[in-house]
Amino acid sequence: MRIFSVSHKTAFVVDHCPYMAEPSRQLIECDMLTKSRSQGVIPLAPVSKCLWTCAIECSMEYCRIVYDVYPTKKLVKLNEWFLMTALAAVGPPNPRQDPECCSVLHGLVAAVESLCKITEYQHESRTTLMDTADKVANRGRIICLTNAKSDTHVRMLEDCVLETIQEQNKRAAGSDRLMPIQQCELVLVHIYPQGDETLVSDRQKKELSSVLSSEVHSVRAGRYLACKLNVLVQQHFDLASTTITNIPMKEEQHANTSANYDVELLHHRDAHMEFIKSGDLHMAGSTSRDSGLKETVTLKWCTPRTNSVELHYCTGAYRISPVDVNSRPSSCLTNFLLNGRSVLLEQPRKSGSKVISHMLSSHGGEIFLHVLNSTRSTLEDPPSISEGCGGRVTDYRITDFGEFMRENRLTPFPESMVDAACRTPVERAKSQLERHTRYWPMIISQTTIFNMQAVVPLANLIVKDTLTDEDVLTCQKTVYNLVDMERKSDPLPISTVGSRGKGPKRDEQYRIMWNELETLVKAHVGTSERHQRVLDCISACRSKPPEEEERKKRGRKREDKEDKTEKNGKDTEEKGWTTDSERLKGVMEREKDEQSECEIIKDSPDSPEPLNKKPRLDTEEQQPPEKSKGPVSLLTLWTNRITQANSRKHQEFAGRLSSVNNKAELYQHLKEENGLIFLFTHCVFFIRMDVHENGKATR
Repeated sequence: MRIFSVSHKTAFVVDHCPYMAEPSRQLIECDMLTKSRSQGVIPLAPVSKCLWTCAIECSMEYCRIVYDVYPTKKLVKLNEWFLMTALAAVGPPNPRQDPECCSVLHGLVAAVESLCKITEYQHESRTTLMDTADKVANRGRIICLTNAKSDTHVRMLEDCVLETIQEQNKRAAGSDRLMPIQQCELVLVHIYPQGDETLVSDRQKKELSSVLSSEVHSVRAGRYLACKLNVLVQQHFDLASTTITNIPMKEEQHANTSANYDVELLHHRDAHMEFIKSGDLHMAGSTSRDSGLKETVTLKWCTPRTNSVELHYCTGAYRISPVDVNSRPSSCLTNFLLNGRSVLLEQPRKSGSKVISHMLSSHGGEIFLHVLNSTRSTLEDPPSISEGCGGRVTDYRITDFGEFMRENRLTPFPESMVDAACRTPVERAKSQLERHTRYWPMIISQTTIFNMQAVVPLANLIVKDTLTDEDVLTCQKTVYNLVDMERKSDPLPISTVGSRGKGPKRDEQYRIMWNELETLVKAHVGTSERHQRVLDCISACRSKPPEEEERKKRGRKREDKEDKTEKNGKDTEEKGWTTDSERLKGVMEREKDEQSECEIIKDSPDSPEPLNKKPRLDTEEQQPPEKSKGPVSLLTLWTNRITQANSRKHQEFAGRLSSVNNKAELYQHLKEENGLIFLFTHCVFFIRMDVHENGKATR
């Protein structure tokens, strides 16, 4: 069914009874010459509009807003659709006329009859859907401005509208020029003068029947009625309010000075959709001359720029209508925009940088509120999955996705042509798309087999609905080629994005590759028996003999040992820099002290020949140093060099040369009768005593 909303047709019914000639009691000052009035001039008395005038003005404002925002397809009928001409011909109500002669019931009946008439848009839809079973729905709204006597009077008006709809639907069922009403909304607005007590209670929307719903509003005349209809037009036509603040305008009296003004605009609610999605929608209550509270979004005026329409990415454009069209700020803003200028609007924020969210500009004599994209544009490159939101796109399989789209393109095809399984072309296309997307990684770093040219034949064949024996043979050859690559330890295109170090080892890379290949084939193994044969081939190739598994295990242990040795060497080198430097300093100081002691002993007249100093390791000169298993530090190299150089400068001690396991026995001749050695522990030199035959000792 082609649905026309309730706002497609709106019929106004304004009561023309004598009571509508009563004054609204909202005074309007006409005497503007308060200072320059000469003496003897009687000031003009203030005037008050009648209820009829207030109702007509508010109805006209309602229609003006609808015509500004919706120039087409939204019809408002007030006395045969022609507003000003018809209202001028009607004239004001006669207060002396008999109330029984004029009743608002006649207007309600005429409104129901007008809703049954077919509009031009409905006729076009009916012509388009003539050959189909779809029907065009007929819906509308009736707004009645009247002065009701009581709640009972209101119920009588509702019953009259319901009976009229039922009668008109019966007539329309047998006519080609009328359409039955599927849904009608009745909005009763009770108007009473300021200062009086209302006799009618407000009532929310209520369903009276399957085709009629009704709501009642009791409003004082004057600015209160204008505010009420302004709120109703926003509800009826899905409009929203935006207030432009800080508009600089020059004062009429002082041309050199300027002041900031605010202008409220009405537009379609979708202009605030970006605020709703982002959660930045903060509705503020604005209090104006009507003393009513309305919700509006505040945007701040920015410096106008020319040709800004082409400089900003726009996501929507909506017609606007000023709320107070006759005010000086609204008039100045309208003329400014119609002269070809554009104004940028920003969201007011307490902190942070400003965000330009909207722009006002005119096209073809109509003013539009443009919604600028304040978030990430859909025309920009999408964010990278691997690097997070906002990163550069380097990891998507863009080329593969383009090939994927070419393989799944759709083309017009007769629906009557079905395959052997009685599937239509669209069903076959959906089935193919489902098979191709069972396993399809989006980014390069999440796949290995799709980055290998050797797997391309198998990946292209396994997604087919049916496989031939030749296709199975091709897939098996692909598997055997992968086995040969693993035997040769060929490198695989493993992505290291987001990983630290060298990445997985060669065996781990092939394990990942085989798991992914098995996942791909398992996703299609239920398609046919030949698909199962491909999976069996992969499973057979993955099950290696015991001797090959043992060889792989030994290779993995050797690699782990080398990596561990290299890691320990690096850690020892890093941790030993401080201790090695201190040890080197101590060795150098001890060598310096020992050298000084030797010089003292040599210079003494009573000192014997100096004893040779032996390094700590006696086998370093005779045996080459053992080969280090790990990296050698700079301190070790320097210490070995100094030790070898010192060992060549003096004769080695005889006791150390004849020692066993670097251990020499001291005082070997202590127990012999012809020899005696005195050891003076408090001296820095040794004294040897020889006993001669005559009993005298010499040094």
